[in-house]
Amino acid sequence: MTEFVLRYRILPDYVGSPDALAVWDEWFDSLGGNLIDRGNPVFVRKPLGNCDAETALGGYSLIKADDLQAAVALATGCPVLREGGGVEVGELTILNRGATRASKPREG
Repeated sequence: MTEFVLRYRILPDYVGSPDALAVWDEWFDSLGGNLIDRGNPVFVRKPLGNCDAETALGGYSLIKADDLQAAVALATGCPVLREGGGVEVGELTILNRGATRASKPREG
């Protein structure tokens, strides 16, 4: 299975509530074994570059799915979509984290 990041975009005036938290918990539960990391919300942010002016970063989650189409299908139940926000679904590319320009080749 492939890993995907879900990046939540919320309306700038969005205010969470205990009821909203319960809806999110319910949705996360519905993802079952596809949920890798439910992530965390973002409350303080500073956009850089070209960010859609009508939304703000709201948080992220990591999921696993067979392909992009399956990941998008999982994301369609996201509560932020009912609130006028959005979800960006991105396939993660795992890089060789041990290789850097400054590192020497491993021997053996």
